[in-house]
Amino acid sequence: MTTNTPNPASAGAIETNDVQPIPAAERHGKPWHLFTVWSSPNLEFATVFVGALAIGFGLNIWQGILAIVVGNGLAGLTHGILSTWGPEAGLPQMVLGRNAFGKIGNLIPSGLSTLVAGIGWFAVNTVSGTFALQALVGGLNVFAALAIIILAQVGVAFVGHNLIQKWERYATYVFAIVWLIVVVTVVTHAGAFDVAPAASADFPWAGFTLTAGAAYGYTAGWTAFASDYTRYLPANTNKRALGWAAGLGNFTSTTLIMVTGAVAFNFIAKGQNFWALTAEKNPTGLFTDLFNPAFASVVLLAIVVGSVSANILNVYSGAMSFLAMGFKFGFKTRRAIMVALAGLVGGTISYIGVANGDVAHQLDSFLLVVSYWVAPWIAVVLTERILSKGKDAGARALAPKNSWAGAAAFVIATTFSIWGFCSQVMYTGPLGIALHHITLDNGAIVDVPDLTALVGFIVAAGLFVVFRNVDKNAK
Repeated sequence: MTTNTPNPASAGAIETNDVQPIPAAERHGKPWHLFTVWSSPNLEFATVFVGALAIGFGLNIWQGILAIVVGNGLAGLTHGILSTWGPEAGLPQMVLGRNAFGKIGNLIPSGLSTLVAGIGWFAVNTVSGTFALQALVGGLNVFAALAIIILAQVGVAFVGHNLIQKWERYATYVFAIVWLIVVVTVVTHAGAFDVAPAASADFPWAGFTLTAGAAYGYTAGWTAFASDYTRYLPANTNKRALGWAAGLGNFTSTTLIMVTGAVAFNFIAKGQNFWALTAEKNPTGLFTDLFNPAFASVVLLAIVVGSVSANILNVYSGAMSFLAMGFKFGFKTRRAIMVALAGLVGGTISYIGVANGDVAHQLDSFLLVVSYWVAPWIAVVLTERILSKGKDAGARALAPKNSWAGAAAFVIATTFSIWGFCSQVMYTGPLGIALHHITLDNGAIVDVPDLTALVGFIVAAGLFVVFRNVDKNAK
């Protein structure tokens, strides 16, 4: 359901548009706005810590930087492409996904996006912001900090699109200078780019693919709702300018901050076990201890605002993904109410994460799981778009057929890639082991590359092409 307002760009009114097309009278905005939309949410400590994982995975600093650039580059490319789909159709990303997955099959990726963005990512970033706020405000109880962060995130997302755009834009303006000072301070620190004597001449493929996969999972995780923030733009928006703004906004911010994290923890953890260190001590505190106390407080404030900026998008789009599944509630503000419910569930998960405390392993596992599903999903929707050859994506998404090609390609590719190539503590795929592994004296198998996302993407795209030719409703 939609409504017209006298000022379509008003940031104060609660948004009542949900997953229906945005009317022409309410279209507004410029392509460059997407650069700040995708910069601000990455200016936070979770992004720093993804880069730090490179050190935990045993890479030297230059190998870590290369892995970060590769993972973010692949993610930024497809993010820019999918962002251009919003203005033409005026629809959220998961609604447009119906063209590839069909009416029923689209329940699978929409449900996953709801869980991963509206609840999973919400919890990850809330934990990051909570620790930063607690460190900033001396004596503040950790669970009081958690409540403050949740209320701020849900409050902005509850109001909706226009307030979100303004928040992200001005947060970027204010805190970009803080992060530039952080970057300069870190990269000029003594020993920042030191490389420890190599224990082996072999390239650490396992650590490289794990780092690239984590970076990809973080950056590509935004792509599942790329057009959620471009659908209000005028239909004739320049696609090239929009794609570059969105893709570069995502790539530049994540790469800059992740590299900073890798460099910082290269000397913070020198001579220590990374995982034990970050489990024992607050990782945010370890990072901000690099700065003088006055500036450290400013950095903590920037981290708090960054985590809020990220979760505003997560909880908003998590609600959109849920509504894209086709549920009807019969009230005008159902989008806003779904935001509140997602915040409640995500907040509960955040409470568990704060109480647990082992942030490093939680984030590592979560990011890789994100990459496992988002890569084949992107492959399916991108392949469908190419094969549809300019057909009206908006009209088809609003009257989807019961196609099975996309869902089948996605499920088979995701299952196969995880089974065969996953490299996690609890499970390692047999095909990954066959490609490359090291067997320790105690029989344990280690150093297995994680190619799950790459294999999932390739297999999903190939299967969709085959299945589309068989499924008459997919054409």
